[in-house]
Amino acid sequence: MTMDLVGDLLGRLDQLNAIGAALSKERDINGLLEGILIAAKNITQADGGTLYRMTEDGSALRFEIMRTNSLDIFLGGTTGRSIAFAPLQLINAEGGFNDTMVATYVAIHDRTVNVADAYTEPEFDFSGTRKFDTQTGYRSQSFLAVPLKNFEGEVIGVLQLINAMEPDTGRVVTFSEADQRLVESLASQAAIALSNRLLVNQLETLFEAFIKLINTAIDEKSPYARGRFLRVPALTMMLAEAVDAVTEGPYASFSMTERDRYELKIAGMLHDCGKIATPVHVVDKATKLQTLYDRIGLIDTRFEVLKRDAEIAMLRQQLALRTCTDPAAEAALAEQKQIAVARIEADRAFLREVNPGQTAMTDAQLQRLREIGTQRRWTNPEGLQSPFLSGDELENLSIRRGTLNPQEREIVNHHIVATNQMLEQVPWPKHLKNVPEYAGAHHERMDGTGYPKGLTRHQMSLQARMLALSDVFEALTSAKRPYRPRMKLSKALEMMVRFSKNGHIDPDLFDVFMRQGVYRRYAEQFMNPEQLDLPTDTLPHVAPSPAF
Repeated sequence: MTMDLVGDLLGRLDQLNAIGAALSKERDINGLLEGILIAAKNITQADGGTLYRMTEDGSALRFEIMRTNSLDIFLGGTTGRSIAFAPLQLINAEGGFNDTMVATYVAIHDRTVNVADAYTEPEFDFSGTRKFDTQTGYRSQSFLAVPLKNFEGEVIGVLQLINAMEPDTGRVVTFSEADQRLVESLASQAAIALSNRLLVNQLETLFEAFIKLINTAIDEKSPYARGRFLRVPALTMMLAEAVDAVTEGPYASFSMTERDRYELKIAGMLHDCGKIATPVHVVDKATKLQTLYDRIGLIDTRFEVLKRDAEIAMLRQQLALRTCTDPAAEAALAEQKQIAVARIEADRAFLREVNPGQTAMTDAQLQRLREIGTQRRWTNPEGLQSPFLSGDELENLSIRRGTLNPQEREIVNHHIVATNQMLEQVPWPKHLKNVPEYAGAHHERMDGTGYPKGLTRHQMSLQARMLALSDVFEALTSAKRPYRPRMKLSKALEMMVRFSKNGHIDPDLFDVFMRQGVYRRYAEQFMNPEQLDLPTDTLPHVAPSPAF
């Protein structure tokens, strides 16, 4: 062997090692398959090639990548151009092995095939190849087909090369024994890389399926939050892409890899996993008196008892007058009864008005509530005179804003503690190690008044701040909640502007959110058309960035 040949072989071996290292780093399946074929063509100087993968049921070879340099054919893989050829069946019409085609023979028998000239090869049917040549003016000559096998020795695909080219002259030659050995070595490395990538993809799919399982259980608990585990990560990723795209401002240097994106996506999907432990009657508490049911109905019953008592009292007094008939006195009694019933109805209407908690309670309303609860009396089922409202009812109806009392708010807030506890127990791989931090901080505020840790803006990662902003906007614009109607886009953005000024959300992120049109893309995709009350070019005023 001459020194030139030795040098060429060593050079190709170095190239093979570099290819193997590059393939092991490729995360995209299409990119990986394309890299395998291009690498094989390069080290053998082949003009064309095809990579086939075994179908899921193992019955055929599916075309994945086709490349022929001299014909400018680049199909499949990352090109986005599909290959119109039908899969090659491994079993023929008679039920036997389809050994007539090179690729199927290689897959069936796990054996490399090296053909010097397709037009003179007697063992295989190259009629399809000749038809292709006639249509394109091409001349298919030398073939080299190698099986791709996984860890268990199963054939998962076939790598087929066409027309080895002599480097100096461009003449088509037979694939040499060295070519065959190099391609077989490459096929071995490529199959391992492909198997690894497929296995990782399967594990990621399985992992995401378990996440969706948890979120489906949460969805089934409450119809009001249904689909939230899809919307929050979707909005978070929209915002992340927008931040990645900016070229000026405080986040101009920020960039994300595919792994970074996947990590943030998983955090978004898991950010509310702790709600699986939150009682649904607290999460969906529509009124101040709601527990497993709305206790306003019990109070309605008491009002009816008061009305009944007022009427009974009137009738008793009327009966007392029967010995000396006095129409004027009876009329006065009836009037007193009507006045009492009117007061009862007014108090009932008042309690029904404040029970939903959609507006803040004033001091005057709280005073009237206490008077109704403590000064009014009713006869309970035991026949005893009791305050009209129990202590628990009075406490809940006295909630100044919203429907949750302090104990219930602690229960709701605990979902983030539960989320942290759940996620911190997971043995996260290196590329997902930040998931607990991202997911666990979505209720923190930039001014440090959030929960559970009271983190400030500068103590939170940018990704955590993205998720926090997305969580707030999704909550404002999601479907009608039991405690409030569906919110218009303009109102939600008005509140977001206020939140960006008062230390709730990151103002610089909100600036990107608005100027890059993230809110608009999200609204068009996820919000009800009746909520979209802003022109597409509307841009609410965004305040300069406060220093939180």
